[in-house]
Amino acid sequence: MAKKIVSTFIVLLTLGLFCAAAVTNTAEIKITGENRYKAVRLTPEIYNAANADLSDLLVKDAKGENVPYFINSNIGTYKATEKSYPMELINSYVKDDSFYFDYKLSTIGSADAIATSIEFFTKSNNFAKPVDLFGSYDDIHWEFVQSDKLYSVDDRSKLVIEFQKLQKYTHYRIKLKNNLEKISFDAVNLIYNTELREEKYYIETIAPKFSVESKAKETNIMLEGLKNLKLCDVTIETDSMFMRTVSAGGRERKELYNLSFDGVSYADTTLPLGWRVVQDSFVINIFDGDDKPIDITGVTVRYYVDEVIFEAEPGDVHYLEFGADPKKTAPVYDIARYKDEILKGEIDNLEIGEISYSQETVPKERDYRWIFNVVIIAIALLLGAVIFLKLKQR
Repeated sequence: MAKKIVSTFIVLLTLGLFCAAAVTNTAEIKITGENRYKAVRLTPEIYNAANADLSDLLVKDAKGENVPYFINSNIGTYKATEKSYPMELINSYVKDDSFYFDYKLSTIGSADAIATSIEFFTKSNNFAKPVDLFGSYDDIHWEFVQSDKLYSVDDRSKLVIEFQKLQKYTHYRIKLKNNLEKISFDAVNLIYNTELREEKYYIETIAPKFSVESKAKETNIMLEGLKNLKLCDVTIETDSMFMRTVSAGGRERKELYNLSFDGVSYADTTLPLGWRVVQDSFVINIFDGDDKPIDITGVTVRYYVDEVIFEAEPGDVHYLEFGADPKKTAPVYDIARYKDEILKGEIDNLEIGEISYSQETVPKERDYRWIFNVVIIAIALLLGAVIFLKLKQR
């Protein structure tokens, strides 16, 4: 009898552990659109709870049957084309406390000199200037192009104005609000630069929850909810003026700054990344030295997102299952073999709906020692009772 009782407890324990390990989270996908194929982008919540390689993802229809799918990451490659058109200074003058420099193309051909930016070269340093840019075809009639800023402070500079749209002018006029620093330009070039994007990146932006801790001449920003995300970059938001070295995840390191002189601000508070987060927490380190910690008002993160593509009928409700088994291998479907043809056609873009988490989702690896302890105590009590009854019968 005792052996039967012990065996029963062991079977129940095994079944309990198996059930606990087989839990699944689900995300609802409402099917809309008239196209045959549908695409849904994964959210940070799904990345956080799924396997890092997304091998545990399953698409289910309303009947609970598996729906074939493939994952489209679209990490793009680029081909760049660049042309440079030298310009020459034809006039400079002062008017109403503003300084003007007029340039024209050194060689004016029969074809338009299409430009995407204008680049300046100077030996002047330690300046930050707002500028207005004008364009002309005849050096008589000038049209406003755009406002921007140029600066060169120590080893940080911005000496290129990126046009907001393609420009075809043969003459350009630069207006400096003032020129107390006596800035001069050694050379000016028009630039035509295009990037042919063979595939496009899918990038999403989030503002994760964060906490800040300052100690030992260092400020640590702890970000939440980034596990399994492949990060593009992270931007620190602050009104503080600073110039400090910043690192992330113990890997990337860059000098970031937020400066303002004579009413002109220039900043670079973005740290480029390009790798996947594997821990539950992600830390940005700001090396303060002897300076006071800066006031962090927010953090913005951009990450590369995958989309799941599958076939479905309008009006259906599908579900995405994830988080069932950390050792699961990804399913292999025929649809992945002809995905290039599918991606050439029209695909309806869907959104993730309500996400339902099992009670066992976090953490995935539970501490089952208390279960074993309870079972062992129960078995010991049962064995003691059996022995007591046998002794009493004698």
